[in-house]
Amino acid sequence: MKFVTAKYQEEVFVGLVHHQDTFVLPIKKAEGKMTGKSNLPDTMIECIMLGDEFLAKVTDIEQWVEKHEESALLLPIEEVELLAPIPRPRKNIFCVGKNYAEHAIELGSKADIPEHPMIFTKAPTTVIGANTSVLNHLEVTKELDYEGELAVIIGKEGRGIKREDALNYVFGYTIINDVTARDLQARHKQYFIGKSLDTSCPMGPWIVHSSSISNPNHLNIETKINGETRQKSNTEQFIFPVEEIISVLSKGMTLEPGDIIATGTPAGVGKGYKPPRFLKPGDLIEISIENIGTLKNNIQK
Repeated sequence: MKFVTAKYQEEVFVGLVHHQDTFVLPIKKAEGKMTGKSNLPDTMIECIMLGDEFLAKVTDIEQWVEKHEESALLLPIEEVELLAPIPRPRKNIFCVGKNYAEHAIELGSKADIPEHPMIFTKAPTTVIGANTSVLNHLEVTKELDYEGELAVIIGKEGRGIKREDALNYVFGYTIINDVTARDLQARHKQYFIGKSLDTSCPMGPWIVHSSSISNPNHLNIETKINGETRQKSNTEQFIFPVEEIISVLSKGMTLEPGDIIATGTPAGVGKGYKPPRFLKPGDLIEISIENIGTLKNNIQK
């Protein structure tokens, strides 16, 4: 299952991607047609909080739509605006730094490969959806960079989560571009400001439910800039796999439904080139992850 937050004729809704990514089914509207009333929530986070009840309802709705040939409920995907799956996270986005050895080396040396997960965060105001422009922020940075990443969406509350149980706490997976102002990052000697400029966290285009991805630590990932491949790797190259990241974050800190964890970026970022190849106004960024899809955004001209 692929879940979206979408907008159609000024109405924002949670939808299910249908028929090989060609249609979107507004699930609350479909539930109302099926039962005469709709009890589903209006937001993705609230839907995630319902847990298995939400999935059971969506399965029933999807089967009913197909059985009764309710094609009028299906919206062509090109006619809806795909917002970020979680348009306004309740918390900062958790991010893992230097989780691929080659990336750690390209920004420093082998001595920079971490022994423990490096965690920083991005502000909720950074989040935008697919096919939306990233502000160029020329007034504050000359070194805007891309970072294609697999993101984990937490599905249920947990603290002190054991590594062997960690994937049971995952609702699904999406794609994030951890856009970074490298000069701000260097100037302030920490990550938050350089990582939290408005629009610097494109996310989407949807959340793929965890049941569709058996192993998040074995997915091809590729980032293209204007059609040129810059990053190409596989999440099997993680230093810290998804299970360990969740377990470490939950030690003494409660993870909640809708929490978002960006798992780190492979080698090939703009800063890693000699000379560096930072983003320019008008650039098109395409991040593809196996079994999820492609997140596309351009830099404001």
